[in-house]
Amino acid sequence: MAKQITLITGGQRSGKSSYAQKLALSLSPNPVYLATSRIWDDEHRQRIERHKAERADNWINVEEEKFLGEHSFNNQVVLIDCVTLWATNFFFDLNSDVEAALAALKSEFRKLVAQDVVFIFVTNEIGMGEMSQNDLQRKFADLQGWLNQYLAENADEVYLMVSGIPLKVK
Repeated sequence: MAKQITLITGGQRSGKSSYAQKLALSLSPNPVYLATSRIWDDEHRQRIERHKAERADNWINVEEEKFLGEHSFNNQVVLIDCVTLWATNFFFDLNSDVEAALAALKSEFRKLVAQDVVFIFVTNEIGMGEMSQNDLQRKFADLQGWLNQYLAENADEVYLMVSGIPLKVK
């Protein structure tokens, strides 16, 4: 299997994850779901459990908050959901240091994609609205935007989801 990197981006509830899952299942009967979410509270835990229950038993579930490059997935289809939560984990663990978080994320990305794998990354476009009045939110939006640019530059294909419709950007 040749390496392929697909990035799927869009706003909240735009259909990113659903489209990514359909794509992964079209490429493999047993894709890997690499979940990056940290459990922040009870509501978030329930959301994660609901998402797990919605996926059929043919998915291989791997949970990893930060160090994606430490996992070996050679010759598999791997769906990473989602980049925004992955970035959040580094951002908060590195005391909101945007440069340090971005460097760590890029390093982990390079380690991960060194494998011969079909990768499908799901991310959010969080900077398309009004600029936040909150300094922490502005810093994170910067991190997310720069990370998305880096991923898109390294991706073979990029899709923007709009109201459940994938628009091919690259």
